[in-house]
Amino acid sequence: MRVLVAAASRHGATSEIGETIAEALREHGLEADAKPPEEVHDLAGYDAVVLGSAVYVGKWLDPARDLVERRADELCTKPVWLFSSGPIGEPLRPSPEDAVDVESLVSATRARGHRLFGGKLDKGRLGFGEKAVVLAFRAPEGDFRDWDEIRSWAAEIAAALAPA
Repeated sequence: MRVLVAAASRHGATSEIGETIAEALREHGLEADAKPPEEVHDLAGYDAVVLGSAVYVGKWLDPARDLVERRADELCTKPVWLFSSGPIGEPLRPSPEDAVDVESLVSATRARGHRLFGGKLDKGRLGFGEKAVVLAFRAPEGDFRDWDEIRSWAAEIAAALAPA
């Protein structure tokens, strides 16, 4: 079984989550390709899709939303899982309830589920406008991704895709 893992990322942290998911799926015997959504032109040859995005101001990045819009009909015919990355701090903020609204994306893809993962903030990689927002919200710098949780979720996907 071949799985596409597409992750939209502004500074690379969400792409790293996508790569880790693909790696974990391969460890469970699946073929998995990790790509940015803007490089996905066709879903032919893929049996399932894991699609994710970094979250900014409660929304997915345009490349991930655009992929859903461009390929909604195809996505509805395959098992699909969605993930978001973004909350930072301890505890994670914003809270899972307030971090992202993915109802329309879940509906458009008929996704089997959505998972929210902590994000990473490296102030040195931010542009001027992003730095101003981070300063205004006193956002904590650091890596808040839980790699065990990410790998565990990928294992759940692999189990769901395993032949009966």
